[in-house]
Amino acid sequence: MERNGKSPEITVYTTEPCARCIRAKDLLASHGLEYVEVNLAKDPVGRRDLVKRTGQMTFPQIVIDGRAIGGFEQLVEADERGELEALASPY
Repeated sequence: MERNGKSPEITVYTTEPCARCIRAKDLLASHGLEYVEVNLAKDPVGRRDLVKRTGQMTFPQIVIDGRAIGGFEQLVEADERGELEALASPY
Protein backbone atom coordinates (compact mmCIF):
# COMPACT_ATOMS: atom_id res chain seq x y z
CA MET A 1 0.00 0.00 0.00
CA GLU A 2 2.19 2.78 -1.28
CA ARG A 3 1.27 6.42 -0.78
CA ASN A 4 3.05 8.59 -3.35
CA GLY A 5 2.43 11.59 -1.05
CA LYS A 6 -1.35 11.67 -1.39
CA SER A 7 -4.32 10.49 0.62
CA PRO A 8 -5.35 6.91 -0.13
CA GLU A 9 -8.62 6.23 -1.90
CA ILE A 10 -10.46 3.74 0.30
CA THR A 11 -13.76 2.08 -0.51
CA VAL A 12 -15.55 -0.15 2.00
CA TYR A 13 -18.24 -2.38 0.53
CA THR A 14 -20.80 -3.26 3.19
CA THR A 15 -24.17 -4.88 3.75
CA GLU A 16 -26.72 -4.90 6.58
CA PRO A 17 -26.62 -6.13 9.26
CA CYS A 18 -22.86 -6.56 9.44
CA ALA A 19 -20.86 -6.23 12.65
CA ARG A 20 -17.55 -6.74 10.82
CA CYS A 21 -18.45 -3.89 8.47
CA ILE A 22 -18.93 -1.58 11.45
CA ARG A 23 -15.66 -2.74 13.00
CA ALA A 24 -13.76 -2.19 9.73
CA LYS A 25 -15.12 1.35 9.41
CA ASP A 26 -14.28 2.03 13.06
CA LEU A 27 -10.71 0.79 12.55
CA LEU A 28 -10.19 3.03 9.54
CA ALA A 29 -11.70 5.99 11.40
CA SER A 30 -9.44 5.34 14.41
CA HIS A 31 -6.50 6.08 12.10
CA GLY A 32 -8.17 9.18 10.70
CA LEU A 33 -8.56 7.52 7.30
CA GLU A 34 -11.45 8.70 5.17
CA TYR A 35 -13.34 6.18 3.08
CA VAL A 36 -16.34 5.85 0.82
CA GLU A 37 -18.93 3.32 1.92
CA VAL A 38 -20.86 1.40 -0.72
CA ASN A 39 -23.77 -0.45 0.90
CA LEU A 40 -24.82 -3.38 -1.26
CA ALA A 41 -27.57 -4.68 1.05
CA LYS A 42 -30.25 -4.26 -1.60
CA ASP A 43 -28.14 -4.33 -4.73
CA PRO A 44 -27.74 -7.85 -6.21
CA VAL A 45 -26.09 -6.49 -9.36
CA GLY A 46 -23.58 -4.57 -7.26
CA ARG A 47 -22.84 -7.73 -5.28
CA ARG A 48 -22.12 -9.68 -8.48
CA ASP A 49 -19.87 -6.88 -9.71
CA LEU A 50 -18.00 -6.89 -6.39
CA VAL A 51 -17.43 -10.66 -6.64
CA LYS A 52 -16.03 -10.17 -10.15
CA ARG A 53 -13.74 -7.40 -8.90
CA THR A 54 -12.51 -8.96 -5.65
CA GLY A 55 -13.24 -12.67 -6.03
CA GLN A 56 -14.95 -12.57 -2.63
CA MET A 57 -18.57 -12.92 -1.56
CA THR A 58 -18.17 -11.83 2.06
CA PHE A 59 -18.55 -8.41 3.68
CA PRO A 60 -16.93 -6.09 4.23
CA GLN A 61 -14.60 -5.87 1.26
CA ILE A 62 -12.00 -3.13 1.41
CA VAL A 63 -10.32 -1.63 -1.65
CA ILE A 64 -7.38 0.73 -1.15
CA ASP A 65 -6.07 2.68 -4.13
CA GLY A 66 -7.75 0.24 -6.50
CA ARG A 67 -6.32 -2.86 -4.81
CA ALA A 68 -8.68 -5.27 -3.07
CA ILE A 69 -7.10 -6.10 0.27
CA GLY A 70 -9.88 -8.38 1.54
CA GLY A 71 -12.20 -8.21 4.50
CA PHE A 72 -12.03 -7.26 8.16
CA GLU A 73 -9.38 -9.85 9.08
CA GLN A 74 -7.06 -8.65 6.34
CA LEU A 75 -7.62 -5.05 7.43
CA VAL A 76 -6.62 -5.99 10.98
CA GLU A 77 -3.51 -7.75 9.66
CA ALA A 78 -2.59 -4.63 7.66
CA ASP A 79 -3.04 -2.59 10.84
CA GLU A 80 -0.81 -4.97 12.82
CA ARG A 81 1.90 -4.58 10.15
CA GLY A 82 1.66 -0.79 10.54
CA GLU A 83 0.23 -0.26 7.06
CA LEU A 84 -2.81 1.73 8.21
CA GLU A 85 -0.63 4.05 10.25
CA ALA A 86 1.57 4.55 7.19
CA LEU A 87 -1.49 5.39 5.08
CA ALA A 88 -2.57 7.94 7.67
CA SER A 89 0.84 9.58 7.88
CA PRO A 90 1.29 12.80 5.89
CA TYR A 91 4.89 11.76 5.05
